[in-house]
Amino acid sequence: MYRLIALAGIACLALSCNPKLSNGLRKNDLRKDVEMVTDKGTMIIRLSDSTPLHRNNFLKLVKEHFYDSVLFHRVIQRFMVQAGDPTSKHAAPGAELGEGDKPYTVPAEFRTTLFHKKGVIAAARTGDDVNPQKASSGSQFYIVQGKVFTDAGLDSVETFRLKGRKIPAAHRQVYKSLGGAPHLDQNYTVFGEVVSGLSVIDSIAAVPTSGRDGGDRPLKDLRIIKATLIKRKANY
Repeated sequence: MYRLIALAGIACLALSCNPKLSNGLRKNDLRKDVEMVTDKGTMIIRLSDSTPLHRNNFLKLVKEHFYDSVLFHRVIQRFMVQAGDPTSKHAAPGAELGEGDKPYTVPAEFRTTLFHKKGVIAAARTGDDVNPQKASSGSQFYIVQGKVFTDAGLDSVETFRLKGRKIPAAHRQVYKSLGGAPHLDQNYTVFGEVVSGLSVIDSIAAVPTSGRDGGDRPLKDLRIIKATLIKRKANY
């Protein structure tokens, strides 16, 4: 009897160290990474603590297995790969996708330290004309592939896409080496990045698609097989 009581006490102590949060997550979940297994390989995604609303929302959806079997429904090489439309799980071949979502949005969390370098995960959203607050989709996201820029190319982005807003010097160096999509900075919320499996993005981005007129949907379905929370590894 004493042994059973002692074990129960240990269990209670463990739960008290990992309390349940109001959104269904537990405190320890906030320190986990996301393992995303796709038809083209596995990526490990680390979410940013500086965007807690987006972090918690994504973790919650992963924990609920929301993304399991969801398609990458929009793929544009040298730009990004997009997923998160729940209607894509059972979509007919050739059907245009991208309208499905959760019945809520997430307030924008723009951070000057988070920018659209290759490998970041960011939230999709509706356009400024109907969404001047730039609130994020409840479930749809994209992962940046982008391209490598020259100084002249970045100058052009500053002038014509960012309306004169300057790209920080440190960010310019990353865009000139790793690449990315600088014209999206401070317009869409970046909330994490791929820390392992960066080449998977290139493999997804390279698949044949329907093109712009068909919503850039891959001609052959390309799925997130499953997304799960995993213990964070120090070497990532």
